[in-house]
Amino acid sequence: MQQQSILQHLFFFMDLEILGMVGLVPWVQLGSPHVKVICPTAPTMPVTLNAGFRMPSWFDLRSLDANGPEDEEGIRRATDLVHSMIEQEIKGGIASNRIVIGGFSQGGALALYSALLFPKPLAGVIALSCWLPLHKQFPSAAVGNTDIPYIQCHGDCDPIVPYKWGQMTASLMKQFLKTTEFKTYRGMMHSSSDDEMRDLKSFLDKIIPPDFTTTIRNKYRCM
Repeated sequence: MQQQSILQHLFFFMDLEILGMVGLVPWVQLGSPHVKVICPTAPTMPVTLNAGFRMPSWFDLRSLDANGPEDEEGIRRATDLVHSMIEQEIKGGIASNRIVIGGFSQGGALALYSALLFPKPLAGVIALSCWLPLHKQFPSAAVGNTDIPYIQCHGDCDPIVPYKWGQMTASLMKQFLKTTEFKTYRGMMHSSSDDEMRDLKSFLDKIIPPDFTTTIRNKYRCM
């Protein structure tokens, strides 16, 4: 069913002493030896655009219109969950400014919203084939992370999340974000590509490079 393609994928990249992965999505290949990758699984819930049938989704999807009704309660509930996952990693010893949050489709939408409502500084945000939920509330709704790097990627042939949604989101975010980049992939549908993966790997290597002290600890532990 077409609506299923709009859902699910959310991921975190963070500096750590080992590489760890949870979940199976293409973007785990972006990890490096000093990076931990977490791919949370969306809960199962009834989705309006799926005729009310239950399916994995971070929040309800009620319209395919950019100005249609949105599940504000569900978006905020999912955001609280993302924030709690970030806080758990911080308590585990990872500095917030070494954590990158990102996602694909609905997961990318949630990543954007969650980052902008998180008060502690993150390393950056990756937003793939997505949009900014509750966009009419911005920029006033933003409480943090307006001065960190954002990369937004979108295929110009996307039949699920229209390319114009990505363009509109990019235009809005440029009004209040210090560093944001919108990359277009010609001929790409609601998917990924080798060019996109290379761009994301470059982005990650730049914003969370290996930490020298972490490298020394790893070398010592491997001896």
